[in-house]
Amino acid sequence: MADSSAFDPQRLLSHKFPEPDFNYTERDAALYALDIGACGRDATDSDELKYAYHEKGQQFIQVLPTFAALISLGSLPNGSDVPVPGLEFDPRLLLHGQQYIEINKPLPSKASLRNEVSLAGLHDKGKAAILELETRSYEKESGELLCMNRMTACLRGAGGFSNPPCPYSYSNYSANQSSVVRISKSQPFAVFEDCTQPAQALLYRLSGDYNSLHADPMVAKVAGFSRPILHGLCTLGYAVRTIIKSICKGDPTMVKGIFGRFLLHVYPGETLVTEMWLEGHISD
Repeated sequence: MADSSAFDPQRLLSHKFPEPDFNYTERDAALYALDIGACGRDATDSDELKYAYHEKGQQFIQVLPTFAALISLGSLPNGSDVPVPGLEFDPRLLLHGQQYIEINKPLPSKASLRNEVSLAGLHDKGKAAILELETRSYEKESGELLCMNRMTACLRGAGGFSNPPCPYSYSNYSANQSSVVRISKSQPFAVFEDCTQPAQALLYRLSGDYNSLHADPMVAKVAGFSRPILHGLCTLGYAVRTIIKSICKGDPTMVKGIFGRFLLHVYPGETLVTEMWLEGHISD
């Protein structure tokens, strides 16, 4: 557990986080689609071929909305370059807890982006610290806001830096952006099962998420798992791709906001079951 005298939260609040530019091409977007199972069952799937091929003469491939999550990878605490000044923790014990995404305009098939990264939240949970980083991504040419990511990381072993009777908690975003997941007790509108591949985590790494927890058996054991686990963002991609196919009539531009909370681990090769409920009305 962190030494409470060694960490000053105010230092983190004033810290300037790395703000790496993010450039991607059609190849990156197509590879990502395949990494989250697009066309995995049927290489000619008419709902998904458009993510990897210029189907029916289309000029550009379409980009899945969860591709936006890759844009924030440069702000993740990673290895020796940990952007959390004064807070000590073992990066092998970092777990991705949540991802919140807002899509301001459909993601283009290629783009050059400028990122602005800020601290969205910091919470002392005793045995762990919860760190929230917000990344706003702007198109360089137009200056328009393309998307926003808020990533929540659980830094195990880094808690206990504040007074236990009144643990430190800081957030700088509005309450309506803090989603609470409630599972309906009614029957789902649709259910879809999708099998991941034994090498799924190794494939997903090719999209730029190189956390060794998802590839190195020894690192996985240190983190408390029997073998490398699948990226939470990979499972989120599977779920949103399924929702687009099952509810959005195959149109990825219908997705404007995404919230995912990663409560349990998934091992590559396991089957993912996506249960879907409808609230309100979806227009034709």
